[in-house]
This record gives sequence, C-alpha cells and structure tokens, in this order.
Amino acid sequence: MTQGADRTPGRRAVLGAAVLGSAALGIGGATAAHAEERHGGPSGHTGGGHGHGSGLHGLPTPTVIAHRGASGYRPEHTLGSYQLALDMGAHIVEQDLVPTKDGHLVCRHENDITGTTDVSTRPEFASRRTTKSVDGTSLTGWFTEDFTLAELKTLRATERIPATRQENTLYDGRWTVPTFEEVLRWAEQEGRRRGRPVWLHVETKHPTYFRGIGLGLEEPLAKLLRRYGRHRANSPVFLQSFEPSSIERLAKLVSSPRVVLLSGAATRPWDFVQAGDPRTVADLVTPEGLAWIASYAQGIGPTLDLVVPRDASGRLGTPTTLVRDAHAKGLLLHPYTMRNENAFLPADFRRGTDPNAYGDAFGAFKVYFEQGIDGIFTDNPDTGLLAREDFLAR
Repeated sequence: MTQGADRTPGRRAVLGAAVLGSAALGIGGATAAHAEERHGGPSGHTGGGHGHGSGLHGLPTPTVIAHRGASGYRPEHTLGSYQLALDMGAHIVEQDLVPTKDGHLVCRHENDITGTTDVSTRPEFASRRTTKSVDGTSLTGWFTEDFTLAELKTLRATERIPATRQENTLYDGRWTVPTFEEVLRWAEQEGRRRGRPVWLHVETKHPTYFRGIGLGLEEPLAKLLRRYGRHRANSPVFLQSFEPSSIERLAKLVSSPRVVLLSGAATRPWDFVQAGDPRTVADLVTPEGLAWIASYAQGIGPTLDLVVPRDASGRLGTPTTLVRDAHAKGLLLHPYTMRNENAFLPADFRRGTDPNAYGDAFGAFKVYFEQGIDGIFTDNPDTGLLAREDFLAR
C-alpha cells in the first residue's frame, strides 16, 4: 500500500494541532488548562514531573518533541520539517549536529549524507565517496566533514526512508542542509512572531569521533549558544548526546539544560569504549548510574524500550522502574521515538500487515504517557499532541 491522502496532514489537521499546542502552552484554549486543573495544576518541578502540568521552566508535560522536525511528513532536518513541526504545535523541535570540513555546525542526523541529500547524483563530488569507520562501524558514502559549507550548500535534502514515506519524496530537492546558526535565527524570528520562545533539543553526534579528527563539536556549539543567548540555565534549549563526556564538557562551557541519551541496555556509549570504561547503559539506569548522570545533567533520553520493554514477539511487557528511579534523582525523561507506521510500533498496536501503514499510535502513546514520562520524541507531532490531549482529559 502506498501512503494515501490520509497520510499527509491537511489544513484542518495542522490548524487543530496548532490549537492544541497553543492550549498546552497556556496561550489560548481552555481544554488543556481544564485538564491540568483536574489533575492538580502545574507541578512546577525542575526535573522529573509526573505526567501533568508544567515542567522545566514552564514547559508543558508531557512535552511533545518534534523528532528531526515533523519528519513523518517532510524530509528530516530541513527548515521545512522544523517549520511544519512548529506550526503543528510541537513544544520542542530537535536538531542533530555534525560539522563541515571548515568547522560549521549543520543539521543532519548523521555525517553520512548519502541517503539524506542528492550528493550521489552529483558528478562533481563523485570522488568524495569513501569508506570510514565511525564509532566502530564501517560506512561507505559521502560525509559532511569532507565538504566545506559552501560545497554542502550546493546539495539538496532528500527523504531518508523513501520506501516507507513515499509522500515525503514530493519535497526532495526543496531545501538545503541548514546550519545550526540558521536554525537559531529561524527560532528567534518565530519566537518574536509567536510571542514566546521556540524551544530546541540539540544533539551532538559522534563527538568523540569528531574531536579525534580536529572538529570538536562542543566549543563551536557553546559559542553559538552564547551568541544567541541560549547559554543560561533558563534558556529554551536542551543539549543532548549519547556520549556522557560530551554533556560533561558542555556543562563546563554553558549552563543550558542537558540530557544524556541512552540506547539499548547492553550497549556502551562510544566514549566509554574509547576510554575503556566497562559500564553499559544497564549500569547507567541503576540508581547509582542515574545519580552520576544527575551530577552534571538535568535529564535522560532513554529508548522507549528502557521504559517499557518489548518481548520476543515485539509486544510490550512489564514497565521498568526507570521513570520512578530517574525522578527520584531529580532527572526528567524524554524517551524516543514514537512513529505512526506499523514497522515502528509495538506489535500490540500494529494494524494490518502493511509495515508502512499507520497502526494504533494513539494506543501506544497512551501506554507511554501512563508511565509518567516528562516528554516524548515523535516523528508525527500532530499525533503526539492529540494523544497528549486525550491523556490529560482522562
């Protein structure tokens, strides 16, 4: 089955989601406010909410975070994807940062841009195709660190998973790869227009790898945050990384809120591998590990499977104690990633046999919200906002 007309958010859906987002932020609409009143009002916590009210610096909880923008509807990490996410009402918009050869930070999920740009069709860059080892994985393709910003700007962004998100390919070639500074300027402009700050969730990608080739991410990121006034403890930005040492380094450079991302329980952060640290993610989600994270960060971003594991058949099992344990250490939780397609949903919520068809995403959101998480990453911000509204209105 191809992605049909019901896949792309129409004007009504976008406007509806924007209204929900405004209500959640307290700038219009009574529904969310009424729901929060029913559940005891804003909690005002500074780390570790319990699913209702307002969280860090007044953010609504549970917070809906647009994963790489509205990447379920537009090619990820483009200004088009970010803009649509904001228009839908997303509370936070995410960026992943990698460097160019000349040290500029640009927004790509990976430094390998083979599948997210048209670089493979550009004969002038054919000789740049190469094989590299990035965090222990051999990759063949084209990489941002081999392009100057001027060269990278000649490329156009494309859909990363066109077989799954066929409608997104309509927008291939429409946008360039944005720099993080362009995103900061966009956020400032949109913030003035909307009368409220635009929150960003910013990830340093492969920081140990890049530091090893002389392109450290943290210092240029901190410089940009200071330039645009997002370096303070109350700034509307989260800084995140799968490498704890990157967050520790950022903690010494800026006071912006920080989040440690956590992958599968058996995995080890790459900086741990390089440093010979034997700890795994399973060690980091113990009370002792969480206390260590809380010494330099304000939150964690665990994979959803660390909150509610899946069994061998892909169905959800018994929730872990991670939410309770993290909140006990004053940490908020922003798990990742909810997507609408069957292929990404727990087996309990898949509908039909087409992996690219939408399943019961609302049912899955409900289960995760019920755990008391403070926010969630989603490729479909409109779905997340409606699910949040359902949850608050219980």
